[in-house]
Amino acid sequence: MPLTILVVDDDLGTRLSISDYLELSGYSVITANDGQEALLMVEEYHPDLIVTDIVMPRMNGYELVRRVRQKAEFRLLPVILLTARTKTQERILGYQSGCDLYLPKPFELEELAAAIRNLLERSQIIQSEYRFSHTENLSNSPQIKAVDAHSGEITQTQKSEMLSALTAREQEVLELLTHGLSNADMGQQLHLSARTVEKYVSSLLRKTATSNRAELVRFAIKHGLVE
Repeated sequence: MPLTILVVDDDLGTRLSISDYLELSGYSVITANDGQEALLMVEEYHPDLIVTDIVMPRMNGYELVRRVRQKAEFRLLPVILLTARTKTQERILGYQSGCDLYLPKPFELEELAAAIRNLLERSQIIQSEYRFSHTENLSNSPQIKAVDAHSGEITQTQKSEMLSALTAREQEVLELLTHGLSNADMGQQLHLSARTVEKYVSSLLRKTATSNRAELVRFAIKHGLVE
C-alpha cells in the first residue's frame, strides 16, 4: 500500500506542485491549507510523514509540530519544515519544535523526494523494531501465556485496547472490508470517495501490522474486531 504524506502550505501552487510530484513518485498525498486544518487531518488519517510550511494563518508550522509531538502516537512521525526563512535562529526554532529536517525555499522537488525517502526508510525501520519488541513482550507476558494455554484467544481487555486504537470511521471501513466490498462500494455506503476509503485501509494495515487486505480481514475476525 502507498505511504501517506500530508502536505501543509497556504500557497495553493506550492501544495499542488509538491503533491503532484509525490503522487507521481508513488505516494498517497493529502493536503491542508494551514496548521489547524493539518492537525485535524493528522488525527484522522495518521499520515506516514508531514511536509509543512512555517508561515501560515491560524496555526504556523512550529506550533503544528509542537502540537503533533504532544501526542504519544505521533512522537516518531517524520516532519519536514519548508520555509524561506534561513536565519540560524529560525532553524534552531524548527528543530526545537521537533522537526526532523529543515529545508529552505526555494528547493528542488527531487531533493525533497530524496529527503522523504530517507526519513520514511528510517521511520519504517524504527517502527518495525518497535513492533517486534512489543510482540516479544506480549508473548512473554504471563497473562498472555495463560490465555494461550487455555483458549488461544485474546482477553476482552486486549480486544478493547485494539478497538480503542481505531477511529470510528476505521471500524466502519474494517466491518465493510470483511464483506468483500471494493473501495468504491464502501465509499458509496459511507459517503466517501474511493481515494479516501483507501487512506483508511492504509491506516488499518499500519495499525494492525498486516501487509494486505486478506491478512487484515483474518486479523480482524481472529481477534473479534468485527461482528
